[in-house]
Amino acid sequence: MRLVYLDNIEDTMIDEYTHLTELQLRNRLEPEKGVFIAESPKVISRALDAGVEPKSFLVEEPWLAGMSETFAQVDARWGEDIPVYVASPEQLKLITGYRLHRGALSAMKRWALPSVADLCRDAKRIAVMENIVDHTNVGAIMRSAAALNVDAVLLTPSSADPLYRRAARVSMGTVFQVPWTRIGGDDTKAWPDAGLQELHELGFVTAAMALEDDSISMQELSRLLRDDAPRSEHIDRLAMIFGTEGDGLSHRTIARADLTVKIAMGHGVDSLNVAASSAVAFWATQYEGAQPTSS
Repeated sequence: MRLVYLDNIEDTMIDEYTHLTELQLRNRLEPEKGVFIAESPKVISRALDAGVEPKSFLVEEPWLAGMSETFAQVDARWGEDIPVYVASPEQLKLITGYRLHRGALSAMKRWALPSVADLCRDAKRIAVMENIVDHTNVGAIMRSAAALNVDAVLLTPSSADPLYRRAARVSMGTVFQVPWTRIGGDDTKAWPDAGLQELHELGFVTAAMALEDDSISMQELSRLLRDDAPRSEHIDRLAMIFGTEGDGLSHRTIARADLTVKIAMGHGVDSLNVAASSAVAFWATQYEGAQPTSS
């Protein structure tokens, strides 16, 4: 690694950390030039393990020694010329606007997202985030999807970016472990009609998570997934669709989904936060082939 000690946080060489917005970093017009900022050694390590290429690092000086194994991994795979910008704790707080508890950031290269067909070719159970804009919820859903063996995650065009630093941090870096892509790319008109049609053509039964009069229970959905369910009822490939915070799923999505599914509530509670409801649904719909791992 090439250590560069900062004299001035206004130096243009760290613009990616100081002056570029998340939208500018994402570079929608030229995705291959896009960048995202990974925050914390855990998130950085999981990104590197997944083969994500770093452009640079910004590290609080007291954390240099603790990053030695990470830097050795980078040197071995991408060469020794990737810069590590070293800042004091005070400088890093000025750059980020808050005190980092794990004093390391990395500007990393985005990758080309796969098509829905490629991503879901061997998938049996996937999740769809419809217009979920809260980065904490996106990160939490990704973490639950990883922990509970969801095969893939799709995000509609208006959903928040899983690589936004808060989303990736809340996910504990699992955004680099769970296969994901956008359904419809950046075309906001592609969902729900074209998106749901594509899922149906791929053989998925679509289940809208919604409190409707004709919603089936989560227990009933689990029964339909079991191998001993009658052949005429058995669900082999399932796409669970979760709606935006507050309003939930759109009426068009609910109307065009194959099923609506609800989680029974007690004590007068009307619903769970989308991050909590997705975790319940992921746990309840696990199939026998999805075995827990010890990673």
